Amino acid sequence: MNRIIGVSMVMALLAGLPMPIITESVQAQTTQSRKAEADRLIQQAYKLYQSSRYREAIPVLEISLEIYREIKDRKGEATSLLGLGLQYEKLGEYQKAIDYYQQSLAIQKQIGDHIGEARSLNNLGEVDRSLGQYQKAIEFFQQSLVIKKQVGDRNGEATSLNNLGAAYDSLGQYQKAIDYYQQSLAIQKQVGDHIGEARSLNNLGAAYDNLGQHQKAIDYYQQSLAIQKQIGDRNGEARSLNNLGSAYDSLGQYQKAIDYYQQSLAIQQQIGDRNGESTSLNNLGLIYDSLGQYQKAIDHYQQSLAITKQVGDRNGEASSLSNLGTAYRRLGQYQRAIDYYRQSLAITKQIGALNGEASSLNNLGLAYNYLGQYQKAIDFYQQSLVITKQIGALNGEARSLNNLGLAYNNLGQYQNAIAYYQQSLEIEQQIGDLNGEALSLNNLGFAFNKLNQPEVSILFYKQAVNTFESIRKDIKRLKKEEQQSFITSIAFSYRDLADILIQQDRVMEALQILDLLKVQELEDYLKNIKGSDRSAQGVRLLAPEKALSDKLLAISSDNIKDINSQLANQIQQIPKSEINKVPDYLNQIPQGNVLIYPLILSNRLEIILFAPNTLPIHRTVNIKQTELEALITEFRSGLQDQYSEDFKEPAKKLYSLLIKPIESELTNAKATTILYAPDRQLRYVPLAALYDGKQWLTEKYRISNLIAYSLGDFSPKSKIEPSILAGAFGGKAGERKFGQDPLPATITEVRMISQTIQNSNTLEENEFSRQATEAGLKKHNILHLATHAEFNTGSPDNSRIFFGNGDILKLREISDLSLQNIDLIVLSACQTGASGLGDGVEILGFGYQVQKAGAKQAIASLWSVNDEGTQALMAAFYRELQKGEVTPIEALHRAQVTLIKSDKFNHPSYWSAFFAIGNGL
Repeated sequence: MNRIIGVSMVMALLAGLPMPIITESVQAQTTQSRKAEADRLIQQAYKLYQSSRYREAIPVLEISLEIYREIKDRKGEATSLLGLGLQYEKLGEYQKAIDYYQQSLAIQKQIGDHIGEARSLNNLGEVDRSLGQYQKAIEFFQQSLVIKKQVGDRNGEATSLNNLGAAYDSLGQYQKAIDYYQQSLAIQKQVGDHIGEARSLNNLGAAYDNLGQHQKAIDYYQQSLAIQKQIGDRNGEARSLNNLGSAYDSLGQYQKAIDYYQQSLAIQQQIGDRNGESTSLNNLGLIYDSLGQYQKAIDHYQQSLAITKQVGDRNGEASSLSNLGTAYRRLGQYQRAIDYYRQSLAITKQIGALNGEASSLNNLGLAYNYLGQYQKAIDFYQQSLVITKQIGALNGEARSLNNLGLAYNNLGQYQNAIAYYQQSLEIEQQIGDLNGEALSLNNLGFAFNKLNQPEVSILFYKQAVNTFESIRKDIKRLKKEEQQSFITSIAFSYRDLADILIQQDRVMEALQILDLLKVQELEDYLKNIKGSDRSAQGVRLLAPEKALSDKLLAISSDNIKDINSQLANQIQQIPKSEINKVPDYLNQIPQGNVLIYPLILSNRLEIILFAPNTLPIHRTVNIKQTELEALITEFRSGLQDQYSEDFKEPAKKLYSLLIKPIESELTNAKATTILYAPDRQLRYVPLAALYDGKQWLTEKYRISNLIAYSLGDFSPKSKIEPSILAGAFGGKAGERKFGQDPLPATITEVRMISQTIQNSNTLEENEFSRQATEAGLKKHNILHLATHAEFNTGSPDNSRIFFGNGDILKLREISDLSLQNIDLIVLSACQTGASGLGDGVEILGFGYQVQKAGAKQAIASLWSVNDEGTQALMAAFYRELQKGEVTPIEALHRAQVTLIKSDKFNHPSYWSAFFAIGNGL
């Protein structure tokens, strides 16, 4: 958030001092000339201040102070003291700043300069806010506001209201901050103070940003930016651009955020705003940190650090050192992180910045927590907690309490952990911090589960999940500091809750959690996932759970056994059909379609099957996760070798694990189509290639990978005539093209498509560019990309699609395309796991990004199939599709069966690589 600096107006006011009036007496002339010299020095100091040259401004102001004292000009003396305080404040030397402001205040009170008195009070408040002493700051701002109202200083009144807003903002009391900002804005509009108006709009944006209402924040930032451009306020313009970058960062729109930060940086470099330049570099570092590009982040932090040292900004220096520590912590270089955190801590202690000191102590605790030195982590968290309580920073206090709970949790001291989580939860509910509340509820769920109190654990987990999902609907994200505090991915908590529910035979609730797990995994991966009205509902609370939900803070390790026993008894009285009640929208899935949701746990595999108008069932398969992963690796290896029969045994084993346990239920449901939502490494397994000893699964069923049913649309779709835009990577055999193997057969492939489907256009080799492809999207309903595509583990930027002219489309960028016209995207030469198998979330991410961009369905491959096999499958696929009244899932099913029955391409290497993914039928 951009910091409000009411005192920055002081130097501007000083620079506009009236020119002296010359009297006839020699003494008066001497006094006036000395006064004029002192006034000139004030103006010189102002220019240095504007250039962030605070150290150079100090001796200039000291000389002016000496002159004013010599000629006994008390008002000028107070002005010089005020200016000196401002320079030291900007340098982060807060105690010196306070001393000068206090001296200035004493003189102003003595000579009855009420406006100056209000200004000094305001500046003292600013210093206390920087030091994290928010209540003390509020008292100074209130005193300043009273005086400004008394003397009728409307501009000053608006500034004090703004600063009060900033103080409450720092305390995490965002609604109270907004009220003050709105009052300030009303006055500024009334008096025509455009600079102040822009500042208040910026601050309102920052408050809504902190509330997670990022689009509303962007609207305020844009209004502020428009005013600043209109009045030529370049500093303000850079600040608004910077804030827009922050809002888009929060929305996960990283490239847009980078663009705004770069624009801000360019202005700051142009006007010589070194502090602003440092801020923009720091923010760019944070973006690259979010993208997992840690070395790039470190480079920007280092540049920011160099500037803060150069201009003597001790506070900024501490911040840059802290960010460097976090980047190295993310890289797993914990000792190096600790070194940076300690340097940051030393500076914050030296300058008396209590909030910064608390943050550094908290970060040190996190680093030692990662090192497994939990007692050392606790010591640092306790020190941080003492400071946050001292300065009244409730959000910081809650974070320290939560981290203490995590540390005790890691030590297996669950009762201690619960006590800290409860304290954290109470504060978060008090200040309306939904993100923090969800985390504390989640952690309590985990701790109560460890104490073997499943019913209460389920309740806390459910409340956490429902809070997360309500937040997601508005694309509110966990704040960065809260993400750092939360040691493991939230997705693990969804997984734990599903496990407990299955053990309690509460299958429908488990299925809902598993579906929401997919959404959470996407959020962990892409950071831009908006939920739906369905996902926002979360999971239903049973009547006894509802009755207890308002008394969560009263549950402790002392009374947990009795409460859990009572809750268990009450739930046992509820009919199973009520506990496993199916949401109406789920029963709208057409007959013949079934959902299969596997869940991989460390010691077993759970399979949940749902068919419309029936209760879901689950089957437990005893296999360790490590054994299942080894089987998947063996299966994939055999499948990809067209000359090997090694796939048959693992194909049978996987059939016995995934399908055999629910075989009779599939028959009873008269299933024709399987909507499959694979978990973890099962995403790398083509379900079509499971073998019962006589038939492949694709011979029995149409199969489509599902992203999440809560994001799905299963209503019948009207069939349309295929209209295809087909692009071919091309290249000459034996010659690398843009660092990739050539794909000369792709040209034959797209030409075959144009011959098969009348209404089609092809883009070959260099003509196949990103721009040309995007230009043709509105004229077609199928996009066929015969080109290299990689789905790799790690950052979404590791997964990409290549164009024939060398352009690259990263997975993260797919959602930026306009695919509303597109019913189907086909990637015919892609591969997954090129850099090793992970949890398959990159495949899930591809499906989601395609759907988010507007397309209905996608077909891709799990490995790169040879040219002849691909052409054979695609020829069969498009022949079926053009028959009309045939869905892509049906056409793929028929094409795979065609190849199975052929002599040349019956090996699953050719046909099983291709799978459909989407949230429709």
